[in-house]
Amino acid sequence: MGDDAVFLRNIDYAWPGSAKTTLRMDSLSLKKAGQLFITGSSGSGKSTLLALVGGIITPQKGEVYVLGTPLHALSGTQRDRFRVDHIGFIFQQFNLISYLSVMENVLLPCRFSSVRRSGALDQGTSPENAARRILAGLGLDKSLWLRRASRLSVGQQQRVAAARALIGRPALIVADEPTSALDAAHQEDFIHMLMQECARFSTALLFVSHDEKLATHFSSRFSLLSSIGEMA
Repeated sequence: MGDDAVFLRNIDYAWPGSAKTTLRMDSLSLKKAGQLFITGSSGSGKSTLLALVGGIITPQKGEVYVLGTPLHALSGTQRDRFRVDHIGFIFQQFNLISYLSVMENVLLPCRFSSVRRSGALDQGTSPENAARRILAGLGLDKSLWLRRASRLSVGQQQRVAAARALIGRPALIVADEPTSALDAAHQEDFIHMLMQECARFSTALLFVSHDEKLATHFSSRFSLLSSIGEMA
């Protein structure tokens, strides 16, 4: 577990009030600075898996370690703080604050986490400079950086969401169906840029998608089949 960014073992989870097991798996591991593609059909447990890795829920049975920390043994408050400090999320719907500018959205993690702010300072002379460097690396034109998020295209919003996740050098990025709203050409470009930025910061990437064609970009994949995870 010492070399793992994510390690799950003997997992059983059923949502409260449900008699049906939502997720069952023997084990899953993602090495530090590694990149793992996770796929599965609707209902296979992808959302449950991400909620476990993010510390939003804990399993009825099993262990969840993220960056060596046993999330299953922490309180809800402790898991919330750990998530803010160490995990960057890219959501399917991006979850940007529509009335804030691009820069303001990207800098949000630095407002809520001193750990992320300290990480951003290591990336540049200020969090703002770190944000500018990441946005440029993700290919978002400088002319858009002060524009409100509500005035951006889907592809532009996607890059802002990725920059927000990367600011402060979190050790783990969790990307939940981040390319579902893009055409094939833009999917390819985005995945390449995201993987490049994660490699630059030695950040582990957990990438979740139902589109198995995207798995060709990754050296490791994990398939959720009938709620049972199988490493490939």
